[in-house]
Amino acid sequence: MTSHPFHFAFYVKDLASTRRFYAGLLGCKEGRSTDAWVDFDFFGSQLSAHADDDVPQPRWTGQVDGITVPMPHFGCIIPWDDFQHLAARLEQAGVAFIISPRIRYAGQPGEQSTMFLQDESGNAIEMKAFRHPEHVFTA
Repeated sequence: MTSHPFHFAFYVKDLASTRRFYAGLLGCKEGRSTDAWVDFDFFGSQLSAHADDDVPQPRWTGQVDGITVPMPHFGCIIPWDDFQHLAARLEQAGVAFIISPRIRYAGQPGEQSTMFLQDESGNAIEMKAFRHPEHVFTA
């Protein structure tokens, strides 16, 4: 699998809570910023959080493996051990997960760890890891 960083720009209610969540809680390095937006290194990709009074909220309309997930959501795929460390750190911080860390498709080529959480603006985020990264796109 070739890795190319993505760029995703989205709305947040304010930059202070956004910095606490992405830099403080998730450990994302802050990049460029102004009074209206801030960039983060989101596990190798670029997030641009733009402050706005009207942040669209996700709807609970997605179905994955029998579980309702928020749509839209974004996230990233990180190495298996990194996922376990991040999940433990988030649990210790008392994060209220939308969907707590779990294994999906156990024993299958697409076996993955996944968890859903929301930033302080209500944006839904999925973090995941594949036990066998070569199967990310295996049907």
